[in-house]
Amino acid sequence: MPTPPHLDWLVDTGERLKSADSVEIEIWELQHGDDPAVLSAWARHFREHYADDEMLKKLVDGTGKSAGEYLLEMKFPDEKAAPGPSIRSGDFAEILVADYIEYKLGYWCPRQLRYDQKWSRNESTKGCDVLGFQFIHSGGIDPNDELFVFESKAAMSGNKPVNRLQDAVNDSAKDILREATTLNALKQRFLERGEAAPAMKVQRFQNMADRPFKRVSGAAAVLNSSLYDGTLISQTTTAGHSNTATLKLIVIRGETLMNLVNALYARAANEA
Repeated sequence: MPTPPHLDWLVDTGERLKSADSVEIEIWELQHGDDPAVLSAWARHFREHYADDEMLKKLVDGTGKSAGEYLLEMKFPDEKAAPGPSIRSGDFAEILVADYIEYKLGYWCPRQLRYDQKWSRNESTKGCDVLGFQFIHSGGIDPNDELFVFESKAAMSGNKPVNRLQDAVNDSAKDILREATTLNALKQRFLERGEAAPAMKVQRFQNMADRPFKRVSGAAAVLNSSLYDGTLISQTTTAGHSNTATLKLIVIRGETLMNLVNALYARAANEA
């Protein structure tokens, strides 16, 4: 699958911080621009996490709404009414981190199934935020296959820097409890869609005792640049995390991120 063009805007700054317990923290920057073609492609990519375009036609049918109205009223978190804005920023951060895992790190990262069946558009989806899978061989099982479980947190509004990376680390420490149910839900969704092959790829990671694999953990903070404080981020501690040996920490910062998020949702609806 080709890399979406908006991923060219996600740039490794080369800056590295150290946590309070000397874990490396990568600093990335989302250098988004105003290229209409890139933004349109990004909006479609974003929209199809909630409903692919073929399904969208079927869902809209009979509602008396346009596709854009349907998305804004039934699928997308609300732009203004709480908790809609925080759900918007959280979903955006998760999808961006999933893009990072898939297109920058090379993991298989099935994530559309996380958003398309929300019962409430203004609620976050339960379970682990982002799952990535990496296989040593195209067929068969290898103990070096990897399951990458990533937690993300966002801060895109406010006036005071916040350490959302610490919040992500704290939630990542709980992922071992959520992993089994998240894998089960993902496998079930694939089976319900009649997609046996990806379901079996997920199944490979459901029994570590009999089918060993490597578990990799990650925590990410997606921050408006005005809320980024390197000194504060460096106070992050991973003490108490069960998987510090493979724990990856990243921060993605960018200018006017909430404006970008709202513009992306609007374009996704208008161009549906």
